[in-house]
Amino acid sequence: MPVKNDKWIRKMVKEFKMIDPFCESLIQKGVISYGISSYGYDIRVSDEFKIFTNVFSTVVDPKNFDPRSFVDFKGDICVIPPNSFCLTRSVEYFRIPRNVIGICLGKSTYARCGIVINITPLEPEWEGHITIEISNTTPLPARIYANEGIAQVIFIESDDICETSYKDRKGKYQSQKGITLPKI
Repeated sequence: MPVKNDKWIRKMVKEFKMIDPFCESLIQKGVISYGISSYGYDIRVSDEFKIFTNVFSTVVDPKNFDPRSFVDFKGDICVIPPNSFCLTRSVEYFRIPRNVIGICLGKSTYARCGIVINITPLEPEWEGHITIEISNTTPLPARIYANEGIAQVIFIESDDICETSYKDRKGKYQSQKGITLPKI
């Protein structure tokens, strides 16, 4: 199961429309980099955010999620309060082929500032915008820049086709658009 390179990624974008919109090169001048890299693709964060708050003293419960747990924000710069987090989404929409899995890792520029990015694997035949959790682990407010790089997806192709894909099992986050909250 080899990690795939930029040539393979370009082929999958043409064949499966795997990443849309797709940036043919790594954009890095004056921004946190995004676009294709040697062995992955650096995704961008959208300008839509759900910033978690304790204003209503709700409990974060994945089985009974209370939407009052966050404040909606749209803008070029999102400020995450100290020791807090937000949800956002990727600018890019993904269509993962049946014999591929995508693993996401946060960008080092943010990691060096105490900002942790959490994204679950992009499973075979999953499609949608990636919902991204951004944690500010510092005691200071943290800035996140919309439409710039936030994480890198590394694609791993299997020699074998999986028996049951995310699409086959009718995964609850299939074809998600926008920021998608927890579902049971």
